[in-house]
Amino acid sequence: MFVIAGPCAIESRDMVLHTAETLLRVCSELRVKLYFKSSFDKANRTSLSERGIGIEEGLHILQEVKTVFGLPILTDVHESWQCAPVAEVADVLQIPAFLSRQTDLIQAAARTGRIVNIKKGQFMAPWDMQGAVLKARAAMPDTPLNHIWLTERGSSFGYGRLVVDMTSLVEMRKTGCPVVFDATHSVQQPSSAAGVTGGNREMVSHLMRAAVAVGVDGLFIETHPDPDKAISDAANQVKLSDFKTLLCQALAIDELVHK
Repeated sequence: MFVIAGPCAIESRDMVLHTAETLLRVCSELRVKLYFKSSFDKANRTSLSERGIGIEEGLHILQEVKTVFGLPILTDVHESWQCAPVAEVADVLQIPAFLSRQTDLIQAAARTGRIVNIKKGQFMAPWDMQGAVLKARAAMPDTPLNHIWLTERGSSFGYGRLVVDMTSLVEMRKTGCPVVFDATHSVQQPSSAAGVTGGNREMVSHLMRAAVAVGVDGLFIETHPDPDKAISDAANQVKLSDFKTLLCQALAIDELVHK
């Protein structure tokens, strides 16, 4: 099982490097493959709020993480033109959940030859992700299925609530692609705080353990040194100091599942 982890948004060089160093130390100790994740732009926002550091400076910082720590990089793309420059740095291009039906974006990401992580839209059934897989492979017919990841991050349940249907992990596995569980976005409470997304990080460990018990290929965990001060997803990112405990729980369950 691999792990995708890092702060939701790139807020500063020092914070990103500190987080990357800490995550690498933990994952090296536990012998887990780590993909460092952070976003240079948070374009999918309910209100006109702080979006991030921008593509130019953001990619520069992510390249430094890659150079200094030797970590593979995952980051979001929001528009087709971003895919080529982002692929010069990132090993995995992520399609945000709100954009999981955007054919041009998925295909532009696939054409870079990088791994593409497609997050299942909150409005999509798990079997509909087969369409996203077919779009990526139509753009690059030789793309192996293990270069297209599918990520579960909860489904809309009325206004301001998400629920996780664990059977979606089983359904998406039928595509033949690796399946990832996003433990932190799944506890979001969209637009619940006067136009700002809320969340409940206390539920992260419970959903994560359930997903690992069902069986996943990867975990997605956004983590921050001081989550309550984060510019994005403050309510659902986990504390960096809690990351090792969470990961140890997941690995113990994963070992039992595979036995």
